[in-house]
Amino acid sequence: MSDFSQADRDEPRWAPVLAILGVFAFLEVLPHHVYALPRWISYAVLVAAIVPMVLVTLSSENAVWLRVEHVAIMLLASVYAGNTAAELGDMVGIITVHPPETRSVSLLTSSFTIWITNVLTFSLLYWQIDAGGPARLARSMAGRPDWLFPQASAPELAAPDWRPLYIDYLSLAFNTAAAFSPTDVLPLTRRAKGLMMIESAIALLTLVLVAARAVNVIP
Repeated sequence: MSDFSQADRDEPRWAPVLAILGVFAFLEVLPHHVYALPRWISYAVLVAAIVPMVLVTLSSENAVWLRVEHVAIMLLASVYAGNTAAELGDMVGIITVHPPETRSVSLLTSSFTIWITNVLTFSLLYWQIDAGGPARLARSMAGRPDWLFPQASAPELAAPDWRPLYIDYLSLAFNTAAAFSPTDVLPLTRRAKGLMMIESAIALLTLVLVAARAVNVIP
């Protein structure tokens, strides 16, 4: 199969691009955000993540850009992890050192930002690592799946050529952060279980320790 015909089967990138833009929009718009790295690095990572996605869609020779896309998503996740650690540390300091009554709005906006970016970033990670990534799934070259979707366990209920797309991983990430556990999608590998544990832990710490405390101190 030629690269051109393979490119026709690649998943549209508009949904993950919107997710990446959403991550940085929340980090920029909401106040009192803590940056673990210089802000220009965040902008550079934003461009580095989006450009290969656009080129995957437009280029007929996209094998290189698919690899660049994968590395860029991993880089995005690393930057997010650093900012999340700094943000959580700042909020824990507010709660334990400073009077929380003076920073209740800051706590609420920061916790909301972390929860949303947590969902969006882990959805991108799940999308990129499952069975080798979207490119391998599109070309029927997938390795061992990291998650078992209901359509795979009950193929009679799905289209013959069904495969998980980014929206499916976004739903997985949202349910993991909201319910702190898998719902309809089951993790099969240790790395999948580990990533879901980290996402749930971030969501739990954010909602229970930060958001709940902030709500209690609002007059």
